[in-house]
Amino acid sequence: MKVVLFCGGLGTRLREHSDTIPKPLVNIGYRPILWHLMRYYAHYGHKDFVLCLGYRGDLIREFFLKYEEAMSNDFVMSQGGKQIDLLSSDIHDWRITFIDTGMHSNIGQRLMKVRHLLKDEEVFLANYADGLSDLPLDEHIERFKRRDAVASLVGVRTAQTFHAIKADDEDFVTTIAPISESGFWINGGFFILRQSIFDYMEPGDELVDAPFRRVAAERRLMVYRHAGFWQSMDTLKDKINFDRMEARGHCPWALWNNKQD
Repeated sequence: MKVVLFCGGLGTRLREHSDTIPKPLVNIGYRPILWHLMRYYAHYGHKDFVLCLGYRGDLIREFFLKYEEAMSNDFVMSQGGKQIDLLSSDIHDWRITFIDTGMHSNIGQRLMKVRHLLKDEEVFLANYADGLSDLPLDEHIERFKRRDAVASLVGVRTAQTFHAIKADDEDFVTTIAPISESGFWINGGFFILRQSIFDYMEPGDELVDAPFRRVAAERRLMVYRHAGFWQSMDTLKDKINFDRMEARGHCPWALWNNKQD
C-alpha cells in the first residue's frame, strides 16, 4: 500500500529550524522526523513512499541520495574500512518517489499532483509528515476496509494547555475547560483514502476542508479515535520534547524497537 507524505510546507511555526531546512528534516536525536515516520510505516510493511516536495525539497532529495545505512545501524568494519558488513538495515527495501508539488500548494493540490502515481491503488495512506504516533496502523486499516468509507483520519487528544470555551449570544462565557478535558478530538492526520476521494475534490481544494465535508455529508468519513501517544512537531517546544524523549530512550512511536516485534 503506497504512503503519500506531504513534505512541502514552509513550517513557519518552527522558524528556528525551518528557515534553513524543511520541517520534515528537523532532527529527533540524530535522525529527521521524516525518517522516524517512514520507519513507522515500514514497520507495518508499507514501504512504497511518495514524497510530495515543496519548500527546500532539494534538501530532502539530498538526504536520501547521500543516505548511509551505516550511520543508522550497527556494523562491522574490516580491511581498514574497505569492507562494511551491516548487522541490521533500515531503508534498503524502501521505494521512494520524489515529486515536486510546488512551493505554495496546499495539501489537496499536492495530492492531486501525485494522483497519476496512485491510479492502481484502491486504498492508500497519507500523512502530514510532521507528527508521530504509536497508532496501531493494522487495526486502523482493517476497521476502515470493513466499512463503506471513502476516507478515515485519526482523532487524537492534544496535550496542549489551551482552553476550549463556549459563549452565549451576548458574548458571556458559559463553559471553559482545558481542551484536553473538553471532549474534543483533533485531526491527527494518519489518513487512509480510497481512490474515490478524487471524485470529491475540485481544483484548489484543501483536502480536509471542502472534500472531507462532502464525504462527511454522505456519512463516508470515518475517524479512528486514538488515546495513545501522538505528538506533532509544530514549535521549538515540540522539538525539545521529542529530543528529550529520544535522549531518555522513551520513543513510543518507535514500534520497530519492541523486542516482541
